[in-house]
Amino acid sequence: MPTLNLPVAAGKLEAYATRPARNFPAAKTPLNRIAYAAAHVVADPMADAEPWLDAAIDWDRTIAFRRYLWSLGLGVAEAMDTAQRGMGIDWPTSLELIARSLDAASDFPGALIASGASTDHLKPDAGVTVDDVIRAYDEQCAAIEQLGGRIVLMASRALVGAARGPDDYAKVYGRILREVREPVIIHWPGEMFDPALAGYWGSDGHSKAMDVVLDVIAANAKKVDGVKISLLDKDKEIAMRRRLPPGVRMYTGDDFNYAELIAGDALSYSDALLGIFDAIAPAAAAALGALARGDSATFHAILAPTVPLSRHIFKAPTRFYKTGVVFMAYLNDLQEHFTVVGGQESARSTLHLAELFRLADAAGLLADPERAATRMRAVMATRGVEV
Repeated sequence: MPTLNLPVAAGKLEAYATRPARNFPAAKTPLNRIAYAAAHVVADPMADAEPWLDAAIDWDRTIAFRRYLWSLGLGVAEAMDTAQRGMGIDWPTSLELIARSLDAASDFPGALIASGASTDHLKPDAGVTVDDVIRAYDEQCAAIEQLGGRIVLMASRALVGAARGPDDYAKVYGRILREVREPVIIHWPGEMFDPALAGYWGSDGHSKAMDVVLDVIAANAKKVDGVKISLLDKDKEIAMRRRLPPGVRMYTGDDFNYAELIAGDALSYSDALLGIFDAIAPAAAAALGALARGDSATFHAILAPTVPLSRHIFKAPTRFYKTGVVFMAYLNDLQEHFTVVGGQESARSTLHLAELFRLADAAGLLADPERAATRMRAVMATRGVEV
């Protein structure tokens, strides 16, 4: 197995010997959890565009990655944060992405796909009103439904500026939920994922905000498939899922505690809509297959080593997790380069990438360690490190 001299501290290298790849058997049993991977987009490194300003996408590679996720039995959460929605990817590009993915999904009978609707084409300035936000949501929801898609109702930066309290959030969500055709997934990302969403639901505290969300869901339960929260706090998620109306699912977005939350307890469990499932897809699918067979020991044995990797990828500033997700795809030959939309290959340090490599290897997530080591050497060389 290849050995590399990887950074462990500023100016210090240490030999690291890779391990054999782990075999993750395909799930043969129908899963007993709904599991969406929030999928990244593959940048086009050869495009004549400014990386910080223009989102140049390699559409063939991007759609191939979605086919890969479906082939493992995972669903795709499309045009979400992991695809750098609102952080490099605008609404017209997102709609094209959604259309292409829905078309590709038609080749996979039973393939799950849910697509993000937000208000990111609406500039969140001081003149934006609550009615403007409603119209913006209406426009995106209608566009997705016209394509035959199901909706993830994403949080709105514009609503944060326009709302004057919880009643305005209830008005906006109530209106949208009454008008959508099919039940949606409500997405509540914490401010750690997007600082612009601090105070969402009209409250500075998560506990009071949770009351607002639950009131909105209770008043519109027939139009809510589930709620995805990403607060990185398992106790808050468990408390909220205990209070959901019958038939409304909790989709964990907790990239720190997903294994425990998906396994559940005697009273309830969480389904999944996770960015980390993009990076650990083979392990996630195999673990969910084991859980469906009633083999919780294997479920935890597969996922436990992935949790330190996930916590590292999603460490603060959490919004830069996309760098780690794309780096994993590069190491595993799922794309040919380490170029990230928005130029965010530079958003994490060399030390961060070195630790990511070690943690991925420890979890058995380097599909071909020799190939991954070659790619790691190439990245380190661009950063002035001879490994």
